[in-house]
Amino acid sequence: MTAKPIVLRQIRLGSDGPIVDVRIVDNRLSAIGDLVPETGDEVLYHRGATLLPGLIDGHVHTAQWAERRRRIDVQRARSATEAVELVSAALRDRPPLSAGDVVMAHGFRDGLWTTPPHKDLLESALPGVRVAVISQDLHAIWLSPALLKHLGREDETGVLREQDCIQVNYELSRNVPPELVDRWVLEATRAAARRGITSIIDFEYADNRADWLRRSEQGPVPVRVKTSIWRPWLDEAIELGLRTGHPVPGGHGLIEVGPFKLVADGSLNTRTAYCHDPYPEADAGEQHGLLLIDEEDLVSLMTLAAGNGLDPAVHAIGDHANTIALNAFDRVGCRGRIEHAQLVRPDDAARFARPGLITSIQPQHAMSDRDVADRHWPDRSAFPYGSLLRAGATLELGSDAPVAEPDPWHAIADAVHRTDDDRPPWHVEQAIPLHAALRAATGGRRQLSVGDPADLVLVPADPATLSNADLRALPVLATLVAGRVTFLADDFGNE
Repeated sequence: MTAKPIVLRQIRLGSDGPIVDVRIVDNRLSAIGDLVPETGDEVLYHRGATLLPGLIDGHVHTAQWAERRRRIDVQRARSATEAVELVSAALRDRPPLSAGDVVMAHGFRDGLWTTPPHKDLLESALPGVRVAVISQDLHAIWLSPALLKHLGREDETGVLREQDCIQVNYELSRNVPPELVDRWVLEATRAAARRGITSIIDFEYADNRADWLRRSEQGPVPVRVKTSIWRPWLDEAIELGLRTGHPVPGGHGLIEVGPFKLVADGSLNTRTAYCHDPYPEADAGEQHGLLLIDEEDLVSLMTLAAGNGLDPAVHAIGDHANTIALNAFDRVGCRGRIEHAQLVRPDDAARFARPGLITSIQPQHAMSDRDVADRHWPDRSAFPYGSLLRAGATLELGSDAPVAEPDPWHAIADAVHRTDDDRPPWHVEQAIPLHAALRAATGGRRQLSVGDPADLVLVPADPATLSNADLRALPVLATLVAGRVTFLADDFGNE
């Protein structure tokens, strides 16, 4: 895939870098310095602009993110009753429901609620209506009695967690025509390009390789995509000889095989993250959260995947789950990722520095979950990015969309400043420097050099000069993937 040569005139090369011209040819930076544009070059100029390596989102659930943009939003609900009221109010502004329609809502956070969600609340407000309300962390789904019956499930409360939640969410998503989901996903990735994102890892619970190949049939997609593999599709991946990092034929060079996803525990808001110490006021049987796979089974699956060229990516949020994940990586001795690492025992921090291990973090979660963490993980330094960085861990930023909006500038600001409102920084000792946050947001790319891939983002100011508020609101002038412009702001200057 070859794009038209581009010359970026008089831009700052990296944060705090020199003012230079940059020429892009055949998907790479071909020259840097004082350049004379050649005939046929597209010349772009914006006074004071800064050129950075393209930004990544290391953890996205693309279909759920795309569908989330069309679901009823209940994020602001402070109780189960208020969440139901938000759903009911939204339906009053919509056309009447048809028989068999499923009402989808998203975003409840019950970690601070005094009364838990229950199916009877939905039935009382919306009798006979099939309703699904997905938690903000994607680890619980709250169903009405009518939808439970339709799905052939029984549950005393109507709230399903972890694997049951994942399976029901997957079943409901299959009701949306693939071509419609594809259109929504491509719209969502174009929105990501507007914020400077050039690459994502898709952790959707689906046959991601097949889904993205189908989306690529109409042409190059707006971002590079690493397609994760879940257990139901592992045997097929091995049979096909797929290997992490290898391109997927038919993907225009933009789709590659991603990691093999495993889930060790649950989440903070659902109180299923597996911890060494018990949760305050926890149910007798789940005082420490839920361990969803024991260490021996984890080692077995990681060994199988790694032996066939697939890097494991292990979801671990609670400190005990992280200990088990680290044990497994030590025993298998493979490359891979730990996803989230929200609570880590101090003695385990240095273990994240093992070669070939990426610690995938989502700083926006630290801000949205700070009150829940203070309640359920008291006297703990949660979301310990500073400790991990000082211990030598390789950090990579993401959003876990739709848990948080895939906006890398918010993630960077949250990692650096540890507050997104007028409250003081939360656990300021766990803040990381801007240069480290930028590196974690660009997949480890420190600087731009001749020969580098032309995955780039151009912004109107040097991030090092910006306040917390200005950094998170930083507009993007242009985004390029493999030398192809995937976003160009209306006010960008041309020569």
